[in-house]
Amino acid sequence: MKVSVLQFEPRLLDKAYNLMRITDLLSSLKTDLVVMPELCTSGYVFSTKEEVYSIAEVSGKGEAFLALSNIATKNNCSIVYGYPEVDGDKLYNSSMLIMPDGDYHNYRKTHLFNREKLFFSPGDTGFQVFTTPAGVKIGMMICFDWQFPEAARTLALSGAQIICHPTNLVLPWCQAAMKIRSLENRVFTITSNRIGTETNAGVTISFTGASQVLNTKGELLANLPVNKEGIATAEINPLEANDKTITERNDAFKDRRPELYRL
Repeated sequence: MKVSVLQFEPRLLDKAYNLMRITDLLSSLKTDLVVMPELCTSGYVFSTKEEVYSIAEVSGKGEAFLALSNIATKNNCSIVYGYPEVDGDKLYNSSMLIMPDGDYHNYRKTHLFNREKLFFSPGDTGFQVFTTPAGVKIGMMICFDWQFPEAARTLALSGAQIICHPTNLVLPWCQAAMKIRSLENRVFTITSNRIGTETNAGVTISFTGASQVLNTKGELLANLPVNKEGIATAEINPLEANDKTITERNDAFKDRRPELYRL
């Protein structure tokens, strides 16, 4: 199957522009799965909860969800994108998996990073694995979840073949760390990052780009530069993620000894 990673520079609180740019980038894309950045419909550097509420969507509803659902159906592909979710009086940093048959699944970020704690509630969905119409098993994590090996390990133990990883990366270590997450779990990972610098109410944050697709050995299959918008695509065989063999006598999962571990 073909998997793709999309990288661009969202505009803060400008959903119309962000959806227009995403639509332009996806218009001629031929792929089975595309992953987009964290909070790609809204931008990132919020100053108040009111700003987040003004652009947040209810899971499975809203302008961004409808627009991207139409693209998933038209392009016959699955889409993963990050967005601010509102549920009652709570806000979540969430990602949505939309499949071409109209099915969709929501994930709420488990590990909030820095100023995100000023606006969002910690996610309560847990790490789940979803099966596409083609039988591919997909898990989601968001940005700072990379810091916690338990996140990717939980998805892998639950059968994930591909981990989709929307991000707004600020720290310099994630792209390298995800090579280890792929290797130690023998899964494909797709990390989609944004680019650019965003300023709001005296707070300025720059993002590191370098989105990537990794194979089950942590090897780079496709990537993008640190400062340019675009899409990178790789051909993979998801069934390779079912093979956890390391040597003829070692298996990444069968050799585990959880009775000796502390979590």
